[in-house]
Amino acid sequence: MAPARQLAPFAALSASYFAHIGFFNPYLPLWLKDMGLSLVTISLLVSLQSATRLFAPYGWGWLSDHTGERVKLLRYGATAALVASLGLWFDGGVAWLFVVLLLMFSHTSAMMPMSEAAMARLVSRGGVFDAKRYGRVRVFGSAGFLVTVMAAGAWFEQQGMRHFPAWTLLTILAVTVSAWCLPNVKEPVEAHTPRQSVWPVLSQRPVRLFFGAAFCHVLSHIGIYVFFSLYLDELGYSKTMIGLLWALSVLVEIAWFVTQSRWLPRWSLPGWLMVCAGLMVLRMVLTAGAGEHLWVLVIAQCLHAFTFATHHTVCIALLSQHFSGPLRGRGQALYTVIAYGVPGLIGGVAGGWLSSRWGLSSVFWVSVLTSVLATWLAFRCWRGTAQVLPAQEPG
Repeated sequence: MAPARQLAPFAALSASYFAHIGFFNPYLPLWLKDMGLSLVTISLLVSLQSATRLFAPYGWGWLSDHTGERVKLLRYGATAALVASLGLWFDGGVAWLFVVLLLMFSHTSAMMPMSEAAMARLVSRGGVFDAKRYGRVRVFGSAGFLVTVMAAGAWFEQQGMRHFPAWTLLTILAVTVSAWCLPNVKEPVEAHTPRQSVWPVLSQRPVRLFFGAAFCHVLSHIGIYVFFSLYLDELGYSKTMIGLLWALSVLVEIAWFVTQSRWLPRWSLPGWLMVCAGLMVLRMVLTAGAGEHLWVLVIAQCLHAFTFATHHTVCIALLSQHFSGPLRGRGQALYTVIAYGVPGLIGGVAGGWLSSRWGLSSVFWVSVLTSVLATWLAFRCWRGTAQVLPAQEPG
């Protein structure tokens, strides 16, 4: 298990990366709307992030597993994304935006899987994932998201959306600096050891159920990722209030990451997976059915502690159990592809079509159905397994 000084650079990378995500993801749809683009076009452009997760994370994960050069690849990805972001300063129409965002996302979408894979090795104790240490690092990412989502909301409320490219450049610059500050450590790769395949792991029923539950869970969450800001804007909420509602979800996320080692050992990982999915059903019902009431949205956003934070830690812990050693990078990448890439692309494109025909609330009503399916798959996973997270010291 690594000392704190080895984890500090990963905390900085997490903080800067999610600081970028904290402004970029909530406000990209609003910037595109400000440019006069239709809901369908906006959903297609925003869905490019998910589309790149179909190939980029696994490609980078495979390369990092076979070379051990995760840090060098992280540095390259951040620098390439920084250069690509300059294209947002030029008005070249939808086709130009498509190319620029595709280049950016092809590099940034692979950064967190590689970072998580490297960090999972450092926070493990005796080969067992340590949720307490992981939470202490991951909380910096939540804090970064919190700062920028609030600051950007206030800024865009006063100044308009014209400074969106400048915010992009500055936040990706911070990511790049953080990546270059990581210790340039190459993970050992045994040249004479036969390459391990992921297929024997994927053929296991608990793993298939886990990926199925994660797929449906994140598919339900896509309504939040892609359409929540547009939905709130349509309901008449100010950009400042939009930022505050996003910030609220991150505050409860931080509270969970700080204290998760107290609660996770009390139940099995698949059990927590089921709870998270069940609460996702409730969150989507509240958002779709009573979004015009601020107090209802406050309750719904507070459920983010479970629908994202708890779910994310549980998934990382399960991945650490199933995909260890030389499979670590590809396991993280598969999770990104299956649980974020495919559902993100489907949810973004289908959501754009749904919202253009039946309004933005229809996206969240459909998410109720997909979260019910996620709950059923998680229930089957829970029934068929008895995996329990080892007890950690109270955090």
